Amino acid sequence: MKENKSIDWAKLRADFPILDQQVHGKPLVYLDNAATSQKPRAVIDALVRYYERDNANVHRGIHELSNRSTNAFEAARVRAAKFINARSADEIIWTRGTTEGINLVAATWGAKNLKSGDVILLTEMEHHSNLVPWQLLAQKTGAKIAYIPVTGDEGLLDLSKLNSLLTSQVKLLSLVHISNSMGTVNSVAELCARARKLGIVTLVDGAQSAGHCPVDVQAIGCDFFAFSGHKICGPTGIGVLWGRQELLDAMPPYQGGGEMILTVGYDKTEFKHAPHRFEAGTPDISGPIGLHAAMDYLDVIGRENIWQHDQELAHYAYEKLAVLKNIRLFGPKTGRAGLVSFLLKDVHAHDVVMLADQAGVALRGGHHCTQPLMHKLGVESTARASFYFYNTRAEVDRCVEVIREIQKFFGG
Repeated sequence: MKENKSIDWAKLRADFPILDQQVHGKPLVYLDNAATSQKPRAVIDALVRYYERDNANVHRGIHELSNRSTNAFEAARVRAAKFINARSADEIIWTRGTTEGINLVAATWGAKNLKSGDVILLTEMEHHSNLVPWQLLAQKTGAKIAYIPVTGDEGLLDLSKLNSLLTSQVKLLSLVHISNSMGTVNSVAELCARARKLGIVTLVDGAQSAGHCPVDVQAIGCDFFAFSGHKICGPTGIGVLWGRQELLDAMPPYQGGGEMILTVGYDKTEFKHAPHRFEAGTPDISGPIGLHAAMDYLDVIGRENIWQHDQELAHYAYEKLAVLKNIRLFGPKTGRAGLVSFLLKDVHAHDVVMLADQAGVALRGGHHCTQPLMHKLGVESTARASFYFYNTRAEVDRCVEVIREIQKFFGG
């Protein structure tokens, strides 16, 4: 694959002050982007500017600071709608992240619409955030959970089983867009189209895709889409849940309190329309403002360019790691997203990560919140290198060099 030469990636890297440091006396090589991304100066400055000039509560005030804060807060909602091509900003609900977005759908749409005997269809590669909420809901409602299987180490969905799984009992299909542990890119538009023909509601976990590739929820054809700000160069503690307006308007509130009401009496409350009926209490105000700056920053670069860069680095890393002896690689050989998971023979993933850290290389080791998938693969954990547009081939080379050193340390 040819490297994208149209963008000065090194210049963009300079926008991230945290990357210019040493860890344990070695230059930092940050390869833990699937867990959280770093923040550019534009986002940091937006947060500082808000707290220095505009900090006030939103919606309820009449004074100038409150007006500024409210305008910025709602402008971010409009920007988020544009970021994923939603029909309206009224379809954008602020959450704490992907996890809360999925929990919100389970607690509102799910609790209202699912009953005993209904089926929730997931995949075997789901993050716990797209698994545990449905298990809790199934326990409450009597619904059952079924899974689209994964084809072993290659990490692809076995779609040959789909026809038998898409029964009339299935009421919801909820699946990850890009696997955080395998790098698999699922054909979500195709799967949502097949589900829609059967009247099945669909949710897509976009935590690993929203900041890495162009996302168009109308083209995907899903009913809900959730993503997190901290994985797309934005602040922690802020996320987006998009839902079709007609579904949101029919869903009960998620939590009760101020802001989500029209009128409150001692015996009755009337609620606002979506999205505000799902946003009880004082929200995270700086989060959307910082996220707005992050979305602007990414779209100046172009997510199609970021996607190409991610895939090129992942392909390069996979090829470099594949020539090592006594290594087991996970996920597809081609067409993978920007991460590579692996295991060294007779070396625990945590030991790999600990020793890599001593060399200045930040990896992630563990089950990556996909314990059922790990168990299916017959492992307890893997080590993972995950990339973003500010990473370089030189950093991949350094990572592979460190892994070779770790193998030598353990006699491999």
